[in-house]
Amino acid sequence: MVRLRVASVTDASGAWEAAKREDLVVIVDVIDMSTTLESALEAGAKAVFGAAPDGIDCPVRVSPYNMGKYVGQLSLADNAEIILAAEPRWAGAKERELKAASFIEGVTQLGAKVAKILPNAGAEIAKLYPLKGRLVVVVSGTGGTAYDAAFNAGGNVTTATIARTANSKGLAPAYAGAERALRQAQEYKKNITVVAASANSWEDVMASHLICQLIQAKIEQEHLH
Repeated sequence: MVRLRVASVTDASGAWEAAKREDLVVIVDVIDMSTTLESALEAGAKAVFGAAPDGIDCPVRVSPYNMGKYVGQLSLADNAEIILAAEPRWAGAKERELKAASFIEGVTQLGAKVAKILPNAGAEIAKLYPLKGRLVVVVSGTGGTAYDAAFNAGGNVTTATIARTANSKGLAPAYAGAERALRQAQEYKKNITVVAASANSWEDVMASHLICQLIQAKIEQEHLH
């Protein structure tokens, strides 16, 4: 049995390079993108995604418009509402809508629509709107951009966090993200790269290393059995 390789990198550029290597890309943005999405999954979201905001300065290609088109197509195919979580976190919905204009334009291209725009609120997201059965997307400058870069480079992308969610504490969210990443990597027959969304966010860097360790421990455990 071939053992999976697990690596850790930083930033959207690292996510893009990992996708080009055809790795499964795991985005870690503790405050708040990947925590928001972990909480959404816990609340029963059908699927979760990230996208870059308008005007982002990124050294690799991103396309929130393409992300919007993809999520819009899923929405129409699955008859699932799209819930958008964006920044500025404490601004009004109009300011968040402007930041996500390209993503929303992609969504509406084929007749889909964004049902609700929420703040990128981390563990609190599920308290703001029912998320069960919905498609949840975070548009943000770090985690959303890293996800966007990996996706538009052709990658399979998921997320993970170490922060607590509404119903999970301690290491439970980290184990959930690590387990999801490993299962997807095994399904797609890919190696894994865990991406700290920003090299300037020490919480992301430390969290990405912990997620790597948990995945590696699970691989070793399965290999022994």
